[in-house]
Amino acid sequence: MAVPDAASGVACIPQLLDSDVFIETTGTGPDLVLLHGWGMHGGIFRPLREQLESRWTVHIVDLPGHGRSRQIAMPETPADLAAGLLARLPRAVWLGWSLGALVAQQAAISAPDRVPALAVLAGSPRFVVADDWPHAVDAAVFKLFAQDLAQDWRGTVERFLALEVVGSAHAQDELRDLRAQAFDHGEPSSQVLARGLEWLEQTDLRAALPMLHMPSLWIGGRRDRLVPAEALRAAAALAPRARERVIAGAGHAPFLHHSALIAQALDELAGAADDDGGGAAA
Repeated sequence: MAVPDAASGVACIPQLLDSDVFIETTGTGPDLVLLHGWGMHGGIFRPLREQLESRWTVHIVDLPGHGRSRQIAMPETPADLAAGLLARLPRAVWLGWSLGALVAQQAAISAPDRVPALAVLAGSPRFVVADDWPHAVDAAVFKLFAQDLAQDWRGTVERFLALEVVGSAHAQDELRDLRAQAFDHGEPSSQVLARGLEWLEQTDLRAALPMLHMPSLWIGGRRDRLVPAEALRAAAALAPRARERVIAGAGHAPFLHHSALIAQALDELAGAADDDGGGAAA
């Protein structure tokens, strides 16, 4: 049964799918999937959801081990998680933020007929540096977080949140928002947090990007210290129909203060998918 959201008045339909993986569906229009980042949950997308739900049907996933899916184990790989979600979600544009961007990219790579367009928000095909990929952070960053996780998982999450806002013009406000919402639906699983760090450290999807023949958008903040703007440009150069958009003044969580701009960019992305004939809503 549809339940109206207290803030917006728009009907929200809670769904428990894939062994109780939580997906909240809200709004009306073409289907759009939102995947959050490490240590968070789908509720963090509220500013963006409020911009989108008047013209999109938005499916907001709490990834396994996070939020209202916190009792569920994370699959072994981003590909496994993408496959499970693809089987239970409608054909849709996918947007992934940070860790969620790895899953969204994998969904588009694995099932291009189910993903008419892809949006990568503050994400990259590879999050750690390599000789041929300087647009990232040192692998030691994620290794250190993994070591600290075993001793003080809550402190580790809070340090990661602080890293996400470094450089943002709204850093203090964004850190307050992230900290306030991080544990809204309970504490994330430490085992799942560890696996997420492994994904961020080990995943490299660059070789598959030339197979992304749907429109794709690589959007992030100019001041992002985890995913530099150069990573967006380099990734977009690998995908045939990609474009990048860099938001001045934004850090790693641009949707907190730039949701209207991101929503507009998604509308433009849907238009590009419509030009293909199948469209975002087909």
